[in-house]
Amino acid sequence: MLADDQLVRVRVDLAYDGAEFSGWAAQPDRRTVEGVLAQGLGRAFRLTGSPQLTVAGRTDAGVHARGQVAHVDVPASAAAMGGDLPESPESWQAACVVALRRLSRALPPDIRVRQVAVAPDGFNARFSALWRRYSYRVCDDPALADPLRRRDTLWHSRPLDIAAMNEASARLTGEHDFAAFCRKREGATTIRALRLLDWRRDADGVATARVVADAFCHNMVRSLMGALLPVGDGSRPVEWPGQVLATAERNAAVRVVPPHGLCLEEVRYPPPAELAARAAETRRLRELP
Repeated sequence: MLADDQLVRVRVDLAYDGAEFSGWAAQPDRRTVEGVLAQGLGRAFRLTGSPQLTVAGRTDAGVHARGQVAHVDVPASAAAMGGDLPESPESWQAACVVALRRLSRALPPDIRVRQVAVAPDGFNARFSALWRRYSYRVCDDPALADPLRRRDTLWHSRPLDIAAMNEASARLTGEHDFAAFCRKREGATTIRALRLLDWRRDADGVATARVVADAFCHNMVRSLMGALLPVGDGSRPVEWPGQVLATAERNAAVRVVPPHGLCLEEVRYPPPAELAARAAETRRLRELP
């Protein structure tokens, strides 16, 4: 039997339309994903207040998520769901099912929780992640512009050369100092391992970027898009984004594109036995060889 004051870590998988949120992180007098979700979880588990959340990716205002992951530590006694269930370790599975049902009723339609489950030992939504995958949608053909997708697709007025953008993208993959594409934060590294960056057209002809990295620094994906779109429309040479990367300094010519075309699609974690080791490894600040 778990002690009442012992904490149980719960994993929460969710999706949201970021258009009406001021980003993930809770802010006073602002509607944020964290604030709305924490309030909903507090009600779902019959807690006395809103719990603290840890998230895989702190999305900015206007950015969407289809595969966001967070965790929350709740008292063991919360498994009783305010007296609705018997208090026991075995009741946690049932408690998570009930919590998911309550969240589906309590949350607004622009945020949906897809799974609530007891997390494996060593799980940390942020530090245990192996990589995050984002997408960015751009429409460059007036005949294909869909007003029903205006909230998740950027309009670009000039045709894009996908082959040129992929050639430029290939020069950016690998482990680098991405300071040229990041807004620096005190004490935070800008070294990242960019596993994949490519462009393709979807079934509707919309240019869509896939971006996969171990982690991203602030504004990194939107800045990368801002460097690659000029290559696609011919206003910059293929070599230009790589040259910007090599300077390791912010370049005013790199535009940070609007947030609404960006979506967090997936967060991948290692097998349960490797979660704690991965979290410890991630916490170490990396340095380039």
